[in-house]
Amino acid sequence: MSWWDSYRAVYGAELRAAVRNFAHHGWPLVPGVGTEVMLATGTVLDIVEVPAELGRRACATLRSRGLVVPVAATPQGTWWFPMSPGIGLPPELSLRPDIVLHTDGAGVLAPPTEGPQGWVHWRVAPARTAYRVPDAAIIVGALADAVRSQPRIDQLPGIPQRPVAAILGGSRAGP
Repeated sequence: MSWWDSYRAVYGAELRAAVRNFAHHGWPLVPGVGTEVMLATGTVLDIVEVPAELGRRACATLRSRGLVVPVAATPQGTWWFPMSPGIGLPPELSLRPDIVLHTDGAGVLAPPTEGPQGWVHWRVAPARTAYRVPDAAIIVGALADAVRSQPRIDQLPGIPQRPVAAILGGSRAGP
């Protein structure tokens, strides 16, 4: 068996196991293209997707409260959190274009899906929480706290700027 065939066999087994675990624990799936695993939102869970840095801060908040929730990371630099369905996001979250609430039947790529840019993978696997979907208020609250703790650009310390010529050690003469 070639390396590639071996890899495909192992990946296929991992995909089947993931789908079986999601289905066994009541996490709804929608058909994906090829080998995509996609969770269906709107009935059992919704998913909120945020920039990775915001996700890290939200996880730190949750850990400080002694809470563990499932968290996935995408190759596009976002993290997503499953949560109970049916709650909207407060304006401080919903007005940000980099925060997306997936609901109403939208399919979201789930681990262990591999795409051209990389893998969707678990930062905290749902098995750590017995596949319990966290209450949306917990996730939304942690994200709101993370947004509030994020320094605004006008609050960052000023960094003195030097002309590029000063950094490179010279300047060009002429027009």
